[in-house]
Amino acid sequence: MTAKTAAETEIALQRMVTVYVVTGLLFLVLPGTFLGVWNLVSISGRHSLAGLSQAWLQAHGHAQIFGWIGTFVIGIGYYSLSKMGGLMPVAVSRAWTSWALWTGGVTLRWAANVTEFHWRALLPISAAFQLIAFAIFFVTVSHHKSQPASTRRPPIEAWMKLVIAATVAFLLALIFNLVETLVLASAGAHPEIPHWLDQRYLFLAAWGFPVLAVWGFNAKWLPVFLGLREPYRDGLMAALATSGFGLAAALLGHLRTATLLLLVASILATVSLGVFSRPIKAAKTLRVSTSFPGFVRGAYVWLLTAASLGVYAAVADTHGGIWGASRHALTVGFLSTMVFAIGQRILPAFCGMRLLYSKRLMGASLAILNLGCLLRVASEVPAYEWNLRTAWQILPVSAVTELTAVTLFALNLGITLLLPPPRPAVSRPLTNAPLIHPS
Repeated sequence: MTAKTAAETEIALQRMVTVYVVTGLLFLVLPGTFLGVWNLVSISGRHSLAGLSQAWLQAHGHAQIFGWIGTFVIGIGYYSLSKMGGLMPVAVSRAWTSWALWTGGVTLRWAANVTEFHWRALLPISAAFQLIAFAIFFVTVSHHKSQPASTRRPPIEAWMKLVIAATVAFLLALIFNLVETLVLASAGAHPEIPHWLDQRYLFLAAWGFPVLAVWGFNAKWLPVFLGLREPYRDGLMAALATSGFGLAAALLGHLRTATLLLLVASILATVSLGVFSRPIKAAKTLRVSTSFPGFVRGAYVWLLTAASLGVYAAVADTHGGIWGASRHALTVGFLSTMVFAIGQRILPAFCGMRLLYSKRLMGASLAILNLGCLLRVASEVPAYEWNLRTAWQILPVSAVTELTAVTLFALNLGITLLLPPPRPAVSRPLTNAPLIHPS
């Protein structure tokens, strides 16, 4: 590849991942968080889930997991693996095809759930679009070559095994999604997945690909970012195996067994990553909030909280409050905090070697997000399970607090992407390049 072609491909990759990031932010702010706030305000006013459309709740969840996190994962996956070698020109064109199908599929799903307009046709079409988009991504990145064909390939690292497992879980979730929408379209009265089926699907969608992907990339990046020791490989593999058994148990309906296994897996992953161990080097906080390491560690507190609440919910939940608190601690406390922290660390570099616009906005968005999550998790159980009036009043406050955090996060990244980069893309080889700039 000539220097000119390398620079052109680098610019094309940066433009591609920038569009994926912007698209994910739009799904996060509008159908994701805003619809979630609307739903929670409605629930709080009724002091009950009764009367609120389950289709709206499911539209919110789908936009959060697939519209935001899923879009980020696909875009970053195309960019990172293209940089690692072997498939740059073809990956760019396929990435745009995946983006069009993925964005169309997530949008159609949200619209069909909220409006119920021709939902029997739109739900399966949306699921098919998403599955095809991911299949293109899956096939493309499965054939990347980080080593020349004549070179003996080293054993697959633990972090990559976790990422591969996350990718497989992502694919299974999308296949599950297509099957359930086909069944719903043929036999359902409304675009609402039955609760017993949705409960099992949420385990795969939430505890499957997002959590495993975070563990994998944390194993790769946290020794650099937080100055931690190298992860304990055998412990991570034990966490992966235990998590897999837990997800299988959940899909079979054995929720008590599933939650216990996921708690054990979370403990194993946290210990193996050394998140709370003494750093061996200083954390790299240049150009980001100095509170960045604390929030990364705080995310693992939320992970363990979510897993513990899951065990409690499998035994004692009667009105959905404990399950809701567990899922919120996972999706907002763990996943969102991790994306807010790591995302503002790496995405500016991916999108043209830019510098984050504001370290203060980064710190504020993380602090407000965790405050909102704390209010939500602490009030959801007494509100739903015990019908405590004060807790019902706190729930909408938590929703607005989290919306504020999301807005600050999107604003900080949006301004970062609008401002010109400090320097244009340089002509440098793309093969075997690191996934991130180390500074």
